[in-house]
Amino acid sequence: MFIPFHSLLSQLSKLKLPISRTKELHAFVIKTHLSHDPFYATRILRFYALNDDLISARNLFDKTPHRSIYLWNSLIRAYARAHKFSDAFSLFTDMLHSEMIPDNFTFACLVRASSENFDVRSLRVLHGALVLSGLHRDFICCSQLVSAYSRLGCIADARKVFTGIPEPDLVLWNSMISGYGCLGELEKGLELFNRMQKNGLRPDEYSMVGLIMTIDDPSVLKIGEVIHGFCLRLGVESNNHVSSLLVSMYLRCKRLDSAFGVFDSLVTPDLVTWSALISGVSLCGNSVKALDFFREMNMRGGKADASLIATVLTACSQLANVRPGSEIHGYAFRNGYHLEVMVSSALVDMYSKCGFLELGYQVYKTMTIKNIVSYNSIISSLGLYGLATQSFQIFEKALEEGYKPDEATFSALLCACCHAGLVNDGREYFRKMKDQFGISANTEHYVYMVKLLGMEGQLREAYELVQSLQEPIDSGIWGALLSCCDAHRNYELADIVAYRLFGNKLENSSYRVMLSNMYASGGRWDLIIISLTWGKKYIVFRLRFSWAHASCVSYSPIRGSRVVFVSFKDSEGQARAGAYAAYDEINSEILVTVTSLNPGR
Repeated sequence: MFIPFHSLLSQLSKLKLPISRTKELHAFVIKTHLSHDPFYATRILRFYALNDDLISARNLFDKTPHRSIYLWNSLIRAYARAHKFSDAFSLFTDMLHSEMIPDNFTFACLVRASSENFDVRSLRVLHGALVLSGLHRDFICCSQLVSAYSRLGCIADARKVFTGIPEPDLVLWNSMISGYGCLGELEKGLELFNRMQKNGLRPDEYSMVGLIMTIDDPSVLKIGEVIHGFCLRLGVESNNHVSSLLVSMYLRCKRLDSAFGVFDSLVTPDLVTWSALISGVSLCGNSVKALDFFREMNMRGGKADASLIATVLTACSQLANVRPGSEIHGYAFRNGYHLEVMVSSALVDMYSKCGFLELGYQVYKTMTIKNIVSYNSIISSLGLYGLATQSFQIFEKALEEGYKPDEATFSALLCACCHAGLVNDGREYFRKMKDQFGISANTEHYVYMVKLLGMEGQLREAYELVQSLQEPIDSGIWGALLSCCDAHRNYELADIVAYRLFGNKLENSSYRVMLSNMYASGGRWDLIIISLTWGKKYIVFRLRFSWAHASCVSYSPIRGSRVVFVSFKDSEGQARAGAYAAYDEINSEILVTVTSLNPGR
């Protein structure tokens, strides 16, 4: 095989080559002794890395006698890109023991790897090494440090790095703005954005990305719309990254019409924008629409990646319909994504939530690569079916294989305890989570603990647990306690919980319905009126009684009114009398229509 020299350089200058062509070029440079030149070795190594052949890349590195800094950096970057963080840092250690001195690109790559591995300790060690090497004011290293610290929630450290630069460039400003964006710090992000402009720097698309990320609530949507207008002025709204974030922003704020408007304005939306649209619509609760968009993307020639396939599978699990889920499974198999960890984990979750636990378990058993997300999926799935013992066994297996549990792991374990009614096991896992693994309990953990204790009749302990929390206490925790009061007909505690829920002007009417149903079943009609009208001006509901002495719920919305619906039991006419009494009491506030169904008609 002979390759002209100019053709060889042309081949090596390409962005990517298939693995077969890479091996041909490698064979040629070995035959011509060009492999001793670090330039050729670096280019070949990069092609191996892009084809995920890290074994060949490492063999080439080891056989190259004269290694340049570019060759070292290429292999470190290859390991970091493949999330083989321990190999990347091991190679960095070898570099430090060699005659080679790491440069700013070496440190920047490892700083990013530390953030992707959520390793604050390694990040701080690298920061110290940067200072010792004199690169602590290098713009490339500093922008990566700011991004890494921000991603790990160490915004004070990020700000300290930023303020340590006398004249930060646009990249550094953007990194700091994006850092505030990651944490939803809108005011600080805007303040920094204004300061940047006063310093004479013109914002670009990356500046707008940082600001858009801070808009995560409908209450600040007006500011988001102003930012959108600024994007139009700058002419960056058609940038794929900006447009995808604008779509996500509007969907987070439940403004589907605006999200669709941004999306429809794009001539050729890329995969990132399609993913933002599909995942956003799914999070808004419209799984059917999300699947429709996925089909449209495929009809328009788009091809999903592993992340989007996992998102679509989540939408299928929300529908609890196995047919579209199995179709997506086939799509993943045909496109070679079925063995990806995130796809396999989503398949386990989808099949179990659609009622096919055995299929989910089979997917789990055939997974060649697992991570803690995979274990969380199967633990949660087994727990949903009341198979707590099996969930515990899987958890122990994950620990034996060296996986570190996270918040989701203990949510799955506590959920399993709830479904099986295992109070003591739940207490033990809750204690281990904090004492052994150093994980602070979040709202979901407390919801499960309150339900676990409350449903087993230990309402006092559940109430004391809620009372021990720092204010403000999430309404979901109070709602969990209210459901336990409903299950045990503890009206006294329900009154206390209701005061905490509705005294905080809670907008979720489902808790009002739960409370009113609870009072209705106990014949406490006077309290129904209070529970329904507490802090509300308009309530509209229709009562419909069936001949089978059961209740049927429906509602009639009136424009401008708040809709609440409630069911009553028709037992020996008492419920009917109570309903009419309630109507007489608050006739000026609500509209009630009682329809009696006579089976004889």
